[in-house]
Amino acid sequence: MTIEKKQAERQARVKQIMRYLKKAYPDPESELVHHTPFQFVVAVILSAQCTDKAVNRLTATLFKKYKTPKDFARANLATFTTEVSSVTFFRNKAKAIIGAAKMIEEKFGGNVPQTESELVSLPGVGYKTAHVILGELHGLWEGIATDTHVKRFAKRFDLTDQTDLTKISKDLEALVPKRDWKYVNNGLVLYGRYVCPARPHDCDAHPLTKLWPNASTRWPKAK
Repeated sequence: MTIEKKQAERQARVKQIMRYLKKAYPDPESELVHHTPFQFVVAVILSAQCTDKAVNRLTATLFKKYKTPKDFARANLATFTTEVSSVTFFRNKAKAIIGAAKMIEEKFGGNVPQTESELVSLPGVGYKTAHVILGELHGLWEGIATDTHVKRFAKRFDLTDQTDLTKISKDLEALVPKRDWKYVNNGLVLYGRYVCPARPHDCDAHPLTKLWPNASTRWPKAK
């Protein structure tokens, strides 16, 4: 199969997938609970390789004590590290959160930045995290955030040959019209969470699998 034909087939397939996601999740939102903009940044950093449920259990208490960037910037690292120890990689995440809070206070006037370049300058914030923040907080969809759910479906539906998350994002951005980018991450996360989980199972009857039955035999390993 030529590269051109493969790309054309992927574009046709992603068009069907997007039609379903837009109908099933017309107003997709993150399930990370937060009350202030920076709390959302914190929640997203904490959620790396961790479930939203685990993060929400932690932040239910944490966010009563810390609300603004200034609150987090003033946190004692040892104390804060203990407070977030229920999630994966908590030591690195604690350092990143306090570092990001200090930078936002010192460089951005206490406000969460609104550009990718500024966001990725913050500790703990990469391409994926930046675009989750831009979309959720500012309604700016300048990129597709690829997490484990998005990666899984991109591989299962043969929408990419890449394994790197950012490279997968770029492939998806080339396939999906920009006006629809906001439906990809949260839509596939919700679909993966409540309809088609990661473990191999019989999913022939699932809506997206019906669109492309080959997906029922493709179960990429998590890496």
